[in-house]
Amino acid sequence: MKIVLYFISLTIVMCLTGCESDQNLTSMEVTATAYTSSPGETDSTPFLAAWGDTLKPGMKTIAVSRDLLKLGLSHNKKVKIEGLEGSYIILDKMNKRWKKKIDIYMGTDVKKAREWGKKQVTIYWEADAKP
Repeated sequence: MKIVLYFISLTIVMCLTGCESDQNLTSMEVTATAYTSSPGETDSTPFLAAWGDTLKPGMKTIAVSRDLLKLGLSHNKKVKIEGLEGSYIILDKMNKRWKKKIDIYMGTDVKKAREWGKKQVTIYWEADAKP
């Protein structure tokens, strides 16, 4: 009974926050870390993401490991992250060495990123429509 109530609640929350239906909703457990635009964490262009987007503190954006791209988690896709409010937009991709991982953008707040640490979370996204 608890499981049924959990899924009903999750469906209601997801629909109220922007999903048109739960039929195409996909979820996956991933490792979530955090990153910033600090020079020590990146190259000489700390505010430039892998697809060419400019990152700004306060943006709700994530980077994804490249293995997630083939699952539909690609540039500009909206993602919900368990335990966090709102949607996050995929604007960055991670080094090829990472698998089943996301990196949550924390602007220039290194302390906040360190406090986040490393967590296992479930992410949710709208699956691409099949022809």
